Amino acid sequence: MNFNFSEDQLLMKEEVKKLLDKENSVKRNRNILEGEEKFDKELWDQLVQMGLTATTIPEEYGGIGMGFLELCVIAEELGRGIAPVPFSSSVYLATTAILNSSNEDVKKEFLPKLAGGEIIGTFAHSEKTTFPSESGISVTAKSGKITGKKVAVPDGDIANFALVSATSGKNKIGLYLVDLSADGVEIDSLETFDPSRSHADISFKNTPAQELSADAWEDIEKLLDQSAVLFAFEQVGGAEAAMNQAKDYAMGRYAFGRAIASFQAIKHKVADMYISLQLARSNCYYGAWALTNDAPELPTAAATARVSATKAFYECSKENIQTHGGMGATWEFDCHLFYRRARLLSSNIGSQGIWKDKLITSLEKSNSPT
Repeated sequence: MNFNFSEDQLLMKEEVKKLLDKENSVKRNRNILEGEEKFDKELWDQLVQMGLTATTIPEEYGGIGMGFLELCVIAEELGRGIAPVPFSSSVYLATTAILNSSNEDVKKEFLPKLAGGEIIGTFAHSEKTTFPSESGISVTAKSGKITGKKVAVPDGDIANFALVSATSGKNKIGLYLVDLSADGVEIDSLETFDPSRSHADISFKNTPAQELSADAWEDIEKLLDQSAVLFAFEQVGGAEAAMNQAKDYAMGRYAFGRAIASFQAIKHKVADMYISLQLARSNCYYGAWALTNDAPELPTAAATARVSATKAFYECSKENIQTHGGMGATWEFDCHLFYRRARLLSSNIGSQGIWKDKLITSLEKSNSPT
């Protein structure tokens, strides 16, 4: 049985890779760290022109009508190039949430603009350092307005709008669309471990909000599962790039008259990185199948992909630094760029511990007698 992507999907993957290589996406990441901009608008515009932001949006809303499998291969290449753009916030999260919605007015208004890159969206969910539970949401929605604070919102100081989780009364969690330029919105940019991906705290005070759903907790859980698979592919792309960086350095660096790649300790490092990467990739394929088929196994597949990909990216980025020795920890080498992104992606939609708990819970449900 062939579990690989189709020829067309692999061709798209290659075209995205060519673009990111041509534009030197890794160097652009460094430019953001060393400059004042919060993301690379030029690279973002090129991704938009290539139609990547319109991938999963149906043609009737101005998109190109492809599916999640195409988005998976795009995510892997964006991870490989550690692209400093708000693609995950606007596409994995905001666009997918609107596509999941039954609100046709919102779809007609926002999807064409998202497809054309005219606006950027994000998802505002966390309120504390721990990931929110259904009973842990304190932002409130009443009479078309929301009040409260969301923390560490990805691209919160870049996005034009946010989809915000809030209590809607009667112990229900709703999902609301908020224009971030509206009255009552206060945005505070944050310093994070990886400033190439911007984050912000956002406060709302009687801010006008458009309701997508007044009872949306299951929708939010599904959105997190869907995005977990996409983030996992991004992590796999980053892990492979870090592993290849370590391998190339080890083969070209000589000590005692030999390439350090011939030393057993280095061989073992790269071998362990490869094993971790391949395990994560196989789990990501399982996640991609569940995602594109909207399968009942999606919660299990998403958690499995997320846990293994988080581990792989962390291990590969860490061992890449170690393989480079003392120079690997310096600013001049690119090793730290991948390590920064690995640490950031490990917590952006919940930590590895949270996703391990999700995995255990989903396995218990699937194995429980009916």
